[in-house]
Amino acid sequence: MNTTLFNFKKDADLSTWQVVDDVVMGGRSSGTFKLNEDGYGEFSGHISLENNGGFSSLQFPFSTISVNPKQVIELYLKGDGKDYQFRVKDKISNSHSYVYPFKTTGEWEIIRIQLSQMTPQFRGRKLQMNAFDQNQIEQLTFLIKNKKQEDFKLELDKIVLVHYYQLLFNTPS
Repeated sequence: MNTTLFNFKKDADLSTWQVVDDVVMGGRSSGTFKLNEDGYGEFSGHISLENNGGFSSLQFPFSTISVNPKQVIELYLKGDGKDYQFRVKDKISNSHSYVYPFKTTGEWEIIRIQLSQMTPQFRGRKLQMNAFDQNQIEQLTFLIKNKKQEDFKLELDKIVLVHYYQLLFNTPS
């Protein structure tokens, strides 16, 4: 059985989701997050390069979930054709995240990410550590930072943790 980490629908509680922009470092980017008319999570805004800015992120902390690095996270989403990053933290107190970059097509799609493919980074720098090999996660993040001034929009339907045995037998989620 799969674990739905979050399912966006018209009555979804977004109170624990938080937008963190480059304003924490003096930048001028502005992201917002809401449920749109169709009941999807909508992370959108504007990236500004002013004052050495250039990013916006959407963070979702939660109680510890046990994982196996061979497991896959499925992101059901519709992007705007831009590049994004999906990030996880095994412990919310860690300064580094495990990162997986992906490009959106402008259509609804499923992005499949094996946890062990995610590499550790801190403030955009790759770290000399192993790829994700932990047994838990406590935070998910979507981030846009394409080194250009631009508007962005990412619609989210659901985020699912696929259990390993389903991958072996190619069972649909």
